[in-house]
Amino acid sequence: MPSEKILNQKKQIVAKLAQTLGSSSAGVIVDYKGISVAEDTKLRAELRGAGVQYSVVKNSLARLAVKDAGLEGLVEVLQGTTALAVSKDDPVAPARILSAYASKNKNFSIKAGFVEGRPISADEVKALAKLPSKEELIARALAGFNAPVTGFVNVLSANLRGLVVALNAIAEKKGA
Repeated sequence: MPSEKILNQKKQIVAKLAQTLGSSSAGVIVDYKGISVAEDTKLRAELRGAGVQYSVVKNSLARLAVKDAGLEGLVEVLQGTTALAVSKDDPVAPARILSAYASKNKNFSIKAGFVEGRPISADEVKALAKLPSKEELIARALAGFNAPVTGFVNVLSANLRGLVVALNAIAEKKGA
């Protein structure tokens, strides 16, 4: 039987992990089996640069944490070697980076993920990875808002140009 001190430490780990899962906009659970320390270090640096928190988790503790965070659908994938990547700001970043890494490394695989508190499958994580970044989506939306205004201004200026041309023709006709 584990000591009271160890049980308290594990409860704190579960509570912290559940809080991290609950406050994150998205996350991806991966099987990291078969990658070297150098590859893992490079992957961690890339994730850190994108604002993604990446850590290896014990399945038994992760099962308790996902239940506490309301992500019961993820319990079934918590087997074997498990690492978790979560992002508070960009829901696409963990999926994009880990999907690209998984496509290059056959031993590394995506198990599942979650977005805004909803579990998603590995296929849905890969589909999420193909989405543009948040900044690019905002730029596209703003361009979409700008296009009708630009078109309206062009229509108005074309009508005004036509009016000026017609008035010029009348003035020339009366002047002649």
